[in-house]
Amino acid sequence: MSQNLGKASVKPEKPVYILNSGSIVGTKEGQGPLGLLFDMVGSDDMFGCESWEEAESSLQKTAVQLALEKAKVKPEDVKFIFAGDLLGQSIATSFGISTYQIPLLGVYGACSTCGESLTMGVITIAGGFAERVVCVTSSHFASAEKEFRFPLEYGNQRPLSATWTVTGSGAFVLGNEDALASYGERARAKVTGMTVGKIVDYGLKDSMNMGACMAPAAASTLEQHFIDFGSQPSDYDKIITGDLGKVGQTVLIDLLKDKGYDISSRHMDCGIEIFDGETQDTHAGGSGCGCSAVTLSAYILKQLEEQNWKKVLFMPTGALLSKTSFNEGKSVPGIAHALILES
Repeated sequence: MSQNLGKASVKPEKPVYILNSGSIVGTKEGQGPLGLLFDMVGSDDMFGCESWEEAESSLQKTAVQLALEKAKVKPEDVKFIFAGDLLGQSIATSFGISTYQIPLLGVYGACSTCGESLTMGVITIAGGFAERVVCVTSSHFASAEKEFRFPLEYGNQRPLSATWTVTGSGAFVLGNEDALASYGERARAKVTGMTVGKIVDYGLKDSMNMGACMAPAAASTLEQHFIDFGSQPSDYDKIITGDLGKVGQTVLIDLLKDKGYDISSRHMDCGIEIFDGETQDTHAGGSGCGCSAVTLSAYILKQLEEQNWKKVLFMPTGALLSKTSFNEGKSVPGIAHALILES
């Protein structure tokens, strides 16, 4: 039976399991509403390192270690690792997980990288090319500001539409039925379908309003997902985007209403959930590769494990820009990838 579905989706013949996961975050994230759910919270956002970039690398290394230990898996038992971050040449990844000596496939989808890495991991296992893989992504507020905007020392004022890049990393051990049997415990969730997004560009050029730049891509992927699976918003307990924040959430809901889908009663955004908008001064919410990854590991999978939710659609979103493209006056395209997660 073909595992392809519709124009852009995949439905594995057999579920692929998220055996376990690990999450580590910075001090600001630890003070937020989900603070008690993360596996580790740093007492210093430098994490004992000499640079912000090195600190982000340590986040990935630690997240993978946590996930492997919790899944009772040794590095040599993992076939591939799919990993990425926001920095140029993915240096947080290359310096962070090199010690594990697991064959690496680096991915980049901006803030959608968690969804992209999980999708590639699931396809690899569903295709019979691996029994276990690891997927990991990270971001760091200070390294991202340095890479894309202004050095922290500049002290620039941030508009209300801006989101706050999450300092954190989430790692996931995926496995097939044999890996689940070896694990000997219940998986955190199973992945039963994916919809791969396409690049959508509405011509927006405001790098301080990432939510509005990414929302059209999220709407496109969601519409295609509903068409490919013949589903409706009511089929899911939650439809969860990664990094739209408050501005992007409003844009997404409006765009989908124009297409005949109302997700307002069940939409959730990781960037809104991870910070307290009233007390933490993060403006529109959170973003970054680590935002959806740590929220998935610490909060979403917990809800599925406890049967509070039975089926959710998890869809990280990414803004595909660089310093070069922005300085040359280019627009900010978006992309989003969706995965069906079931308890």
